[in-house]
Amino acid sequence: FLIIFVSLSIFKTTYAEQILKYANMDQVIKETKIGNEMIVKINEIDQENMKKLSSYEKELKKIENEIKLKKNIISEQEFEKEINDLKKKIADFNKEKNLMVKNLNNIKKKELKILFDKINPIVQNYMDKNSIDIIFNSKNIYIGNKKSDLTKVLIEEINNNVQE
Repeated sequence: FLIIFVSLSIFKTTYAEQILKYANMDQVIKETKIGNEMIVKINEIDQENMKKLSSYEKELKKIENEIKLKKNIISEQEFEKEINDLKKKIADFNKEKNLMVKNLNNIKKKELKILFDKINPIVQNYMDKNSIDIIFNSKNIYIGNKKSDLTKVLIEEINNNVQE
């Protein structure tokens, strides 16, 4: 009986309860000053890209309509030449569009890395002060106690402590 009692008491002390919390990281990013600045920067780049693509697309449609109007007027060889030129321009448009998407995704990754490099020490410091072992993203939590939600607390901590 004594051996079982000692074993259980040692087992309980070595496996003490971990403190687990969660936060909505999307909301943290959107509602912190630094996260909001990042989102604005990315959105501006995206809007600029959309304007360029829209302008180029309008130009392609205009060329297509001009070719349709000329179809019965110009020779078949000239028509084929203009169609091939249009196809080349469409291919260039698609390449440019794919390149813009790729570049935007790279910028997003880079900006998120910079953001997390700045906020991780603040979150880690908060965790150390409050003896928190793990913070999960709320996207990965099915259900949790509202007292375990640190979203608003982290937003406040980051806004108060981020070094620009």
